[in-house]
Amino acid sequence: MGAIRAVDVGGLSGAGEAGTASASRPAPPSTADLSDVVLAVDGGGSKTDVMAIALDGTLVGHARGPGSNPQTRGWHVTGPILDDVRARVLRGLGGRRIVTTHVYLAGLDLHDELVAAEAALRHWDEDGGAPDVLDNDLFALLRAGTLSPDAAALVCGTGINALAVRADGATARFPAIGDISGDWGGGAYLGNRALWHAARAEDGRGPATGLTQAVPASLGYDTVREVTEAIHFGRLEHQAVGRLSPVLFQVAQAGDPVARSVVERQAEEIVLMASVALERLGLGGSAASPVPVVLGGGVLAARHPLLVDGVVDGLAERVPGAVPTWVTAPPVLGAGLAALESVGAGAAALDRYREAVLGRSFASTAAPIR
Repeated sequence: MGAIRAVDVGGLSGAGEAGTASASRPAPPSTADLSDVVLAVDGGGSKTDVMAIALDGTLVGHARGPGSNPQTRGWHVTGPILDDVRARVLRGLGGRRIVTTHVYLAGLDLHDELVAAEAALRHWDEDGGAPDVLDNDLFALLRAGTLSPDAAALVCGTGINALAVRADGATARFPAIGDISGDWGGGAYLGNRALWHAARAEDGRGPATGLTQAVPASLGYDTVREVTEAIHFGRLEHQAVGRLSPVLFQVAQAGDPVARSVVERQAEEIVLMASVALERLGLGGSAASPVPVVLGGGVLAARHPLLVDGVVDGLAERVPGAVPTWVTAPPVLGAGLAALESVGAGAAALDRYREAVLGRSFASTAAPIR
């Protein structure tokens, strides 16, 4: 097995982010004071975090809400979610001035999606400023994991996506809009595969697998057929399928060949996406030129040994210069670091914010910090 490097987020200080999103218009540092704040927003498929951060890195407010991926939910759902979570933070600011807002959302992969996002959030200008930086949440993950100007980032959470950046500003990205753009994997997809294999095993169309027992048991049913009918007739929400991803990994870890084959296929896809993005920019071809590959999202952050081994070994074989770098901190860490850097915050402020995020529980939709 190749070497694993788990990212030391405490050591990623200093200015400069690998891959900046849109052009920004923050207030110059000379016009700001320590009562001012920056807003950092990260929205994925399962959650949305908004942070208000003082310019010395103190965490002033945090609120969490449901997922806000506009590609899957539409702006008629995403917009109100973002407005609500942001409003909860703003209510606790006590008149503090917002000097910049950085927003990173899953599902902003195409130019038209970025244009739509800018239009949808323009009304934030009325109470503190529309986003100065607005782009895909992969950029937040990237900043949370590395300061290298040559790097790749891959998220495998609810869905899967990847990008690579180069020091000259070039980027390599994917449409990441599901089957029609060639995507494979992510937690929701893996959960679907678990149910698919379980159903076929139960009725005889597929090979025997421990998923036949584990899948219905995890959802409170006795048989896979009962699960299928419950989803079909609306007694069980279809989103429950996404909760089967951990079940797949548990069964795979126990040695089940069917479940293992799915996990191994996921590892192959992670390696493929990251390596293709790097190859499109001419990066990572030599061990003498190391390039970080930042890996995040719930599926990867769980660090399942079978998946880790497949990713590390696969990257070592295909991209000699790749340095797998796991990030288990919330991506809003990177969003906040980028926002602070854009207004000239120093290393001490970045470290203070990082420590606040790493020491905070993200299990609840907390009210703004007092």
